[in-house]
Amino acid sequence: MFVFELPEIGEGVVEGEIVKWLVQPGDDIAVDQPLCEIMTDKATVEISTPRGGRVAMLHGAEGDVIKVHTPLVDIDDNGAGAPTPVPAAAASATPVPAAAPAPVAATPVAAPASLPAPRSGKTLATPAVRSHARGQGVDIAAVPGSGKAGRVTRADIDAYAYGAPAHPTAIRAPAALQVPPSPEWTGTDERVRIIGLRRKIAEKMVEAYRTAPHFTYVDEVDATALVALRKALKPAAEAQGSKLTYLAFIMKALAIVLRDFPSINANMDEERFELVLKGTVNIGIATDTPAGLYVPVVKHVERKSILELAREVADLTDRVREGRATMSDFQGGTITITSVGNIGGRFATPILNHPEVAILGVNQIHDRPMVIDGQVVARKMMYLSPSFDHRVIDGAVGARFVSALKALLEQPALVLELR
Repeated sequence: MFVFELPEIGEGVVEGEIVKWLVQPGDDIAVDQPLCEIMTDKATVEISTPRGGRVAMLHGAEGDVIKVHTPLVDIDDNGAGAPTPVPAAAASATPVPAAAPAPVAATPVAAPASLPAPRSGKTLATPAVRSHARGQGVDIAAVPGSGKAGRVTRADIDAYAYGAPAHPTAIRAPAALQVPPSPEWTGTDERVRIIGLRRKIAEKMVEAYRTAPHFTYVDEVDATALVALRKALKPAAEAQGSKLTYLAFIMKALAIVLRDFPSINANMDEERFELVLKGTVNIGIATDTPAGLYVPVVKHVERKSILELAREVADLTDRVREGRATMSDFQGGTITITSVGNIGGRFATPILNHPEVAILGVNQIHDRPMVIDGQVVARKMMYLSPSFDHRVIDGAVGARFVSALKALLEQPALVLELR
């Protein structure tokens, strides 16, 4: 019996949470086959077996936290040779969103002859995409890849499962999707264990709220000029391959205003109780994914134009949702933007992304009657609702910061720099 222990999966990592088992006792496994997904403070990784055989025992349930170098899986290898050592680098350090709940199964749709034939040899796909395929009940080896070098993407998995084209050249017969009926109330309570990314988010929120006394300051912005400017520039941006968003304007304005408010573009060093004023503006973008909330970081915002920011945000958030982001994409943030404007709502009270000392809530742009020069006119209004760490940011400083940001967003041509 070969006892496979949890290997070292990153510098300074001493334990990990079992997010999902990919095998069960009695399963026959091959060398390098993924056994489970392990979440650490730094990333979620797939752990693969160094030896083939039959799974005899799993050590731990989903949600359990286990130490490095403690038993993970017992493998009956029938007296095979010594196991091949597993180096730390063998565990992928790519963040992997936990698999979303599998949707209601669609009616199977056969792939037409016009699609590429399934590849021969190893299937190219990230661990996140493989996890998504398992959640959909799809054999990833049968899915034609539309990515570079035939790499299978999340969109390819969805297209194969539902019959929708993953890219313009892939044409499939439409699938007869089943509409799930409304669930009936059973009258029975259900307990849901909080594991994986949801647990990490909970721990982070508790740490931030317990450590830093928050205060939120709300102000409204007349975004009429911003809406008009974006509309006028969208064709030029699209011609350069960019989807121009309001977020790009807000990021650029934020970088300009932070020059005069360096204490807001900062991190708190709790151990030494020092405020670290950052020399660059690295903005975290709170990104909603099927697995939960991730905050990738756009670096050196102060150096980039509106169009560069729009392209980078689109690329970064796409890579996060597809599981292709790396750990460096999540590091180095100096301030965070969280936006729910596309969902609705007027304002919120966001919780800090510790150790940052400020987070900017951006909310829905909506039509409101306003009094301008004695006349009631329709204007495009938007609320900003930032939260601050009151230990180091006074209320007056937060208010002046928001007022300066508001003034710039109401004259958006001042932040414009297309290239």
